[in-house]
Amino acid sequence: MEKESGAGLVALVTQISKALNRRTSEELLGMRLKQFMVLGYVRDRGSVSQQELETAMLIDANAVVLLLNEMEAAGWSVRKRDPHDRRRHLVEITESGKTAVDHAEKARERLEEEILRELSPEERATLIRLMRRALDGLLRATPEPAKL
Repeated sequence: MEKESGAGLVALVTQISKALNRRTSEELLGMRLKQFMVLGYVRDRGSVSQQELETAMLIDANAVVLLLNEMEAAGWSVRKRDPHDRRRHLVEITESGKTAVDHAEKARERLEEEILRELSPEERATLIRLMRRALDGLLRATPEPAKL
């Protein structure tokens, strides 16, 4: 067994994130990772507001607009005025977007299988459950500046 490096959670999550970002290429998914995440979110929830995407995806308003512009240009999503509030836009996935995100989802599943192959199904489920709890806790917490 390899000796523990003493790296804390932040370092480990950062290393995993960097490794995943390198492997989750546009060629693998057929789209950029952020596009995949946004399209998957919209697919799973139906019509969502741009504000909801900003909050849920932890992306600022300008970046959401740029992503949505790209996804509309690709034919993967559309923005429509909210019939109850004409100031709001609702984002919906198109049939082409569903096909594209389904393809990307299969690639993501293969990558996850490769990454998690050393873990049992129970360990995988536990890891995912704990990561979701940690993320939920972070999202509920009031952001405070990091003190180093």
